[in-house]
Amino acid sequence: MSGTGLIGLILGFAFRDIAENFIASLLLSIQRPFKIDDVIEVDNRLGIVKKVTARATTLVDYDGNHIQIPNATVYKNTIKNLTANPKMRGKVEIGIGYDNDIRNAQTLALDIANQQSAVLSDPPAQVLIKNLGSSTINFTLFFWVNSEQHSPLKVGSQLMRELVNEFTKHNISMPDDARERILLTPANETIFGSEQKQSPKVKNIVNETDDKTKTLDDVSSDTDEIREQADKSRDPEQGKNII
Repeated sequence: MSGTGLIGLILGFAFRDIAENFIASLLLSIQRPFKIDDVIEVDNRLGIVKKVTARATTLVDYDGNHIQIPNATVYKNTIKNLTANPKMRGKVEIGIGYDNDIRNAQTLALDIANQQSAVLSDPPAQVLIKNLGSSTINFTLFFWVNSEQHSPLKVGSQLMRELVNEFTKHNISMPDDARERILLTPANETIFGSEQKQSPKVKNIVNETDDKTKTLDDVSSDTDEIREQADKSRDPEQGKNII
């Protein structure tokens, strides 16, 4: 009897996690907090749901990696579903000098955001002052995009580029922390030679500008691309037995 009890205790510990994950899979199938191809974040893991089995939920993250999370971990942790509401908010932070008109800079930043076709008008974009830095007044531009169609990171990158260009055009200073830079050169030399010639490498870069501009202007969502990669990839549970 003591031997039977010891074996039962060992088996109980061995199958506890298996039973827990199986029960969690049943609860997830009933409650359905997400579905296949949804973008979720669980246990600090962000990815697209590819498969849910009796043991684990398989995610494909934005680096193309397969992540298997035990269903008990999924069920007991906070689940953030980024696909349930396709509208996602992004932000861009920038600082201007104290000698500038703050309201004018805010208005200009808001106009730049509203000119972007990827930025939604509902909810509207906002420009709020974040804090007062040592040399700059820092504010944050909040904007909304449809994450199924556009990437918040790509749209934010474009907005940052447009903000810098427009602020420079309107003589809005964007100072950095004060630094002293000393360049040591011989007396008979200059820092930049006036007779420098454009190398063939530079000319090739100029010729490739048009192709690279298309990539820089791309604001499409990465979600569909990751879904295609997940469909083409091998299922980690397929293949030969490793034992």
